[in-house]
Amino acid sequence: MGFKRIQDYGVKIGNLKCGENNLITDVKGVKVGHTTLNNGDITTGVTTIIPHGGNIYKEKLIAASHVINGFGKTIGTIQIEELGTLETPIVLTNTLSVGTASDALIEYMLSFNEDIGISTGTVNPVVCECNDGYLNDIRGRHIKKEHIFDSINNSGSIFEEGAVGAGTGMTCYGLKGGIGSSSRIVELEGNDYTVGILVLSNFGIKENFILNGLRAGEKIWNQSSDRIEEEKGSIIIILATDIPLSYRQLKRVIKRSSVAIARTGSFSGNGSGEITIGFTTANRINHYEESDIVNIKILNENMIDKVFLAVADACEEAILNSIICSDTTTGRDGHIRKSLVEYLNKLDLE
Repeated sequence: MGFKRIQDYGVKIGNLKCGENNLITDVKGVKVGHTTLNNGDITTGVTTIIPHGGNIYKEKLIAASHVINGFGKTIGTIQIEELGTLETPIVLTNTLSVGTASDALIEYMLSFNEDIGISTGTVNPVVCECNDGYLNDIRGRHIKKEHIFDSINNSGSIFEEGAVGAGTGMTCYGLKGGIGSSSRIVELEGNDYTVGILVLSNFGIKENFILNGLRAGEKIWNQSSDRIEEEKGSIIIILATDIPLSYRQLKRVIKRSSVAIARTGSFSGNGSGEITIGFTTANRINHYEESDIVNIKILNENMIDKVFLAVADACEEAILNSIICSDTTTGRDGHIRKSLVEYLNKLDLE
């Protein structure tokens, strides 16, 4: 992919096997696309997660959402919580562009579903955000509908991480944060299944940063006067899997993302909006279902610890990838967030 990820520096989180590309898109059918705006004071963007290659409105996925700390402005999670299904792509962007992203996502869904709002119900767009206002002229509201369309149209199974897309202007542990991803393989009945994670990281206090058990923030803190007093950021975590799970099981699974947040040094502060959305491609709910009774497969609950571990490890690595893949960025009013790469000679990772 052209850039070094955390494993390239000798850091391996846990003992589970990674997916083919160690990305959320290792879950078959999932795609990710970015639109990046990085020009002076404009340091922002859009990242879109496409859950499967078909018509997601007609073939909904069982999904769940979980609020770790609710200082956030997401759209669509109320209906996910009530119905347990996902029927649109998931768009990530900055806080003040949530409305634009929602409008664009609605327009996109209407473009190939002529029945929406006419012969059937409306549509539930899902948009999540983090505040990139330290580096980005967020009041300028530079995200336009075409940026969401572009992120959908350029989506694929291989995508960049770091200071790209929605992650362009984000900060994590006082360093440059952004988009990160990872995956883990879970063996069930002799078959390999995949748990994939994508994060938009914008949280944490620099001195609290832990890198695979190493108190890296304390070492970085000694070199920098750029002190971050309060945890005011956010993290959005998107989980995809091909393991057959019920809504209730997905809810349990995605809660384990909080383990990864804690492992990297965060205590989920008052001003940190931390939201997780998870979906499984294994169970689909037809919009025009003709049967009164629908059969779905679920996981034997006695095996769920395997999935919990995969989530914790993949999410931790995704957070680390979001930081290590991010370049030092200068944004609004000359504000700077440095890349973790600039401090590696003090951390003895390899």
